Amino acid sequence: MQSAAALQILKKTYGYECFRGQQAEIIDHVVGGGHAFVLMPTGSGKSLCYQIPALCRDGVGVIISPLIALMQDQVTALQLLGVRAAAINSSMSASHISETKTAIRNGAIDMVYVAPERLLMDDMLNVLSQSPIALFAIDAAHCVSQWGHDFRPHYVQLSLLAERFPNVPRVALTATADAPTRKDIIDRLHLRNGKTFLGGFDRPNIHYSIAIKDNPKQQLLRFIRENHPRDSGIVYCLSRKAVDETAEWLCDEGFPALPYHAGMTAEMRARNQEKFLREDAIIMVATIAFGMGIDKPDVRFVAHMTIPKNIEAYYQETGRAGRDGLPANAMMFYGMSDAALQRSFIDTGGAPENQKRIEHQKLGALLGLCEAAGCRRQVMLDYFGDASAPCNYCDTCQNPPERFDGTIAAQKAISCVWRTGQRFGVSYLIDILLGKSNARVESFGHDKISTFGIGGEHNKNDWQSVFRQLVAQNLLSTDISGHGGLCITPQGQAFLENREELWLRKPAAPARKTIRQAASKPAAVAPVGDPSLFEALKARRAELARAQNVPPYVIFHDKALVEMANRKPGSSEALLLISGVGETKLQRYGQHFLEVILQHNTGADM
Repeated sequence: MQSAAALQILKKTYGYECFRGQQAEIIDHVVGGGHAFVLMPTGSGKSLCYQIPALCRDGVGVIISPLIALMQDQVTALQLLGVRAAAINSSMSASHISETKTAIRNGAIDMVYVAPERLLMDDMLNVLSQSPIALFAIDAAHCVSQWGHDFRPHYVQLSLLAERFPNVPRVALTATADAPTRKDIIDRLHLRNGKTFLGGFDRPNIHYSIAIKDNPKQQLLRFIRENHPRDSGIVYCLSRKAVDETAEWLCDEGFPALPYHAGMTAEMRARNQEKFLREDAIIMVATIAFGMGIDKPDVRFVAHMTIPKNIEAYYQETGRAGRDGLPANAMMFYGMSDAALQRSFIDTGGAPENQKRIEHQKLGALLGLCEAAGCRRQVMLDYFGDASAPCNYCDTCQNPPERFDGTIAAQKAISCVWRTGQRFGVSYLIDILLGKSNARVESFGHDKISTFGIGGEHNKNDWQSVFRQLVAQNLLSTDISGHGGLCITPQGQAFLENREELWLRKPAAPARKTIRQAASKPAAVAPVGDPSLFEALKARRAELARAQNVPPYVIFHDKALVEMANRKPGSSEALLLISGVGETKLQRYGQHFLEVILQHNTGADM
């Protein structure tokens, strides 16, 4: 039952007329004192699921957040809404921290943001023990799990919240967690008695494209020039050297690009990040050291110059585009050497063997996405246990790749998995199909089985592609809790029994050959009916942001400016009907934007 208080806060404070998706159900559950695990796509409004309950319940909402930059942005945005928000972190003076702790004890603030390391300090825990607490919100909860893509040891220790504050609601939130990661989060944070809300993984506003590498710098340049010549974006590179070279090269080509990696000084990283957040059309070229917690809503593209380590990382990184819900592009350039490099990182890393097997399997799933013959969105959502019809909004939907009748190849591959007992990995299975005998094969007697040597029409590279696609299409799966062997899924069993036809993507040719680049549908900045008014509104927003030393998007998102440009409200009452304009922002900024609209309309009439 949607509470009247929550809906009133949504309208008056945040400027939205109604909740989206499961927001109302989650908020009611937490306001009522329930624990929750919340998985929702980036940009779908996860923060409201703890911010509004914190405002509805007595006491301060304690939000555990991974990065200082993210805390500051969120605190600033809340303060502009009229919410009493604060942060405690290492960038603050001792006197400021002391004042904030006193405010927490006195119930004089609504929300406080802290890093897990800060929360776990004895003095901080003592302050909270003496204070009225509305709830604990663990943001970026995938950091709790060792199976997640960004595991952080301090997050594991947050399990003590259940022991120290058993009666305070705990809400864990993330946009990225497959089934084992979700289970791990729920177990570690003692949320088994809570409620799980799975909002799905689909980001329908993001257009996904993956292209075979063929002079990747020129491919990137063409992609930006054709789709995003005046937009903010992020370009991910694998090494610090590649970051520096790519940023310098983009600048030489006329684009304002900045580098970001761990080899730079903290001051330089902070300066570049600040410029990216506060200015328009900046391109950040970075390693994966950049991006977690970046809340900039108008990033219009994310490009990967090499493949990331798994689908979770890819989903998380591409999710930094289009957080405002407007069209955005995710572009990745893929080469076979990338796979070999990522495998070597896994093999030479210090992780236990079981963890290495899991990482190899997750990399294999990503390679399956790269080589998918069908809708990329379907493959990605299926990986997370979600579902989708073909999206008609990815490169393989809009420009289907060359395919071949892979029915016989798939039957041979799946039969080989069956004949060998569903416990061996891809390399071993390919040896069987190619008839390669060795001591291990002979010890199991697999040189005598019917599938030994029946796959000579394809080479090793072809069979690797076939197996990855069979995993991607859920005909085969990997046992991440065992020894990494492939096993046949119910869908794979049905495929064999029903003798279904199966078409597969032709294996990727070597990178040195010219490959047709994947088409990327242009993502317009916004469907604006009056572009000149939209630009005038953006200019006024930039003036206000500079004067107040805040990022422009904390004043209003582009989406709100688009609506203003299209509807051209002429009064405070009409402006209040714009999505994202609440009463506090109306009082603070309303007249500024009404003046721009009036001046524009007057000029248009002359």
